[in-house]
Amino acid sequence: MTRHKTILRNTSLAAVLALGAVSLAACGEDAGASSDGKKVIGVSVADQKSLFYVAEVAGIKDEAAKQGYEVKIVSANNDSSAQVKQVNDLLTQQIGALIFTSQDSTAAAAGVRAANQAGVPVIAVDQRPEEGAGDLATYIATDSVKAAYELCTWMFEQIGGEGEIAILHGVLGSTAEIQRTEGCEKALAENPDIEVVAEETANWDETEAFKATQNILTANPNLAAVFGESDAMAMGASKAAKDAGKEIFSVGIDGFPTMFDAVTAGLTQATMAQQPYMMGQLAVQNAIALLEGNGDDIPAEQYQDTVLINAETVGDHKVEDFYGPDAQSFK
Repeated sequence: MTRHKTILRNTSLAAVLALGAVSLAACGEDAGASSDGKKVIGVSVADQKSLFYVAEVAGIKDEAAKQGYEVKIVSANNDSSAQVKQVNDLLTQQIGALIFTSQDSTAAAAGVRAANQAGVPVIAVDQRPEEGAGDLATYIATDSVKAAYELCTWMFEQIGGEGEIAILHGVLGSTAEIQRTEGCEKALAENPDIEVVAEETANWDETEAFKATQNILTANPNLAAVFGESDAMAMGASKAAKDAGKEIFSVGIDGFPTMFDAVTAGLTQATMAQQPYMMGQLAVQNAIALLEGNGDDIPAEQYQDTVLINAETVGDHKVEDFYGPDAQSFK
């Protein structure tokens, strides 16, 4: 997978800030400016159901309030066509910058092109627009290749370096799915005695993962482990195994509050915790720098590291460090 040469890695955990109120609409005669004349930052997210996006938006709101900027936030409810329309609507309101977490590559491409035509800088978060979609001011995301490689390597060590495993994929073709698959494949190449006996697409969904794992276990009674490309899918796999009276090793990527609880309880074995709250904060900081003419030093890519949360480390970390001060309310 090709990456730009300029990459900033951030290993710090999200700062815990007090939740502040923030206006979601511009005011005054200029639809794109706040009452003090500052440009409004537009935000388009895929949905507000995924805990990742909920935490990202919380970070955006808190950082904007701290910096004295207004943001206008719209959610597409996982509808690509609706998101394209929402982005165009934001642009007609003359926003100064766009923080864009797209539903898919189609929405990403259309949104970036529209923003480019309007002269509005785009900060993409999580989902990467397809090649040739247009110009980004920066791209902020989890280093999912690294996270999946480290997680799968750890899982293979825990099951003794051999055995049958299954992989539950997220939405095929999404940035995270592509990169997490790549990372685990890299770990598999280094562990020839690990056999992948099943791969199913569960679209980041716990219920789909539960059903898929039921079928996988029926066909593969000696299954030792499942790599879920998200926490929800890892949870679904673990619950299916428990219902079948089987013990399997199950891991995911997200660091959701519910996954912290599952690891503590022994239902699942590990997660790689992402930092969506901090990514939201960083996106606002970048947007403000661009609006104030200080964006020249913003890296083209800003990959954020993850933290391995397992039975040994779960007590050393707080979910609020990753998902913000209101993380417990996300359960």
